[in-house]
Amino acid sequence: MVNLVQFRIAGFISFVIYMVTTFALYVPDWSFTVDEDHERRRYTVECGMRGHLGPACNAVGYVDREVWGINHLYQYPVWSRLKACTLSSPGSGPFRKDAPSWCRAPFEPEGLLSSISAILSGTIGIHYGHVLIHFKGHAERLRQWVSMGVILLIVAIILHFTDAIPINKQLYSFSYVCFTAGAAGIVFSGFYVLIDVWGLRPPFLFLEWIGMNAMLVYVMAAQGIFEGFINGWYYKSPDNTLVYWIQEHVFNDVWHSERVGTLLYVIFAQIAFWAVVSGVLHKLGIYWKL
Repeated sequence: MVNLVQFRIAGFISFVIYMVTTFALYVPDWSFTVDEDHERRRYTVECGMRGHLGPACNAVGYVDREVWGINHLYQYPVWSRLKACTLSSPGSGPFRKDAPSWCRAPFEPEGLLSSISAILSGTIGIHYGHVLIHFKGHAERLRQWVSMGVILLIVAIILHFTDAIPINKQLYSFSYVCFTAGAAGIVFSGFYVLIDVWGLRPPFLFLEWIGMNAMLVYVMAAQGIFEGFINGWYYKSPDNTLVYWIQEHVFNDVWHSERVGTLLYVIFAQIAFWAVVSGVLHKLGIYWKL
């Protein structure tokens, strides 16, 4: 019980630190340099404000620039694909002539302040786990998970659509934490009903296998280590790799849609592939763990 209290305190402290820093920290003007057309150019972003949640002047980016240094941040943030930056949005492409300077700026989506906010997500996940331990009946567990999930989703939707705190993964905003944690609670409850209440375990064994080797799947698949290794082998051109060929000819060309092809590639060439690998490793009793 002490551990549960400690986790809740840690989550609350993380929430306070994130919210106070995000809305109270003053963000001054800042500048950066980029290499363009064999020339080093300097850009300046005008800020001088507090509580801004847009790409240019948020406290999340300011903290990372001050702590890590701007040269150590991610150079190709997702914000460079916004309509304000490129006509190719939501894809990547050349910058518009009138693109704001921040479109070219680096930004770390997994920085210091956003990592502090992520602690709150972990705390909510721990709470879901404690419900499983302390409540023994199916109805009691589902009541706890569903009620909390619904409340979190409602809070997230209100914050987002009132523009108080928009859902923003790059900033790991509080509304994003509420939305993802609430959705996780609802989805988890659904799987719990199907597997534990109704006993439909066999169709979902692949999820069990992935969970048993979660570290392997995260490192090799989610972080792209295995795919990057395969892409290191190519024929004539770096774009002519096995992964690229599968994406283009097996998925995109067949469905005549890059979006549908990408979705099917993730489902079959990543999730299904690593489910099989995890299942084989489970049969062999091999697990990656700390």
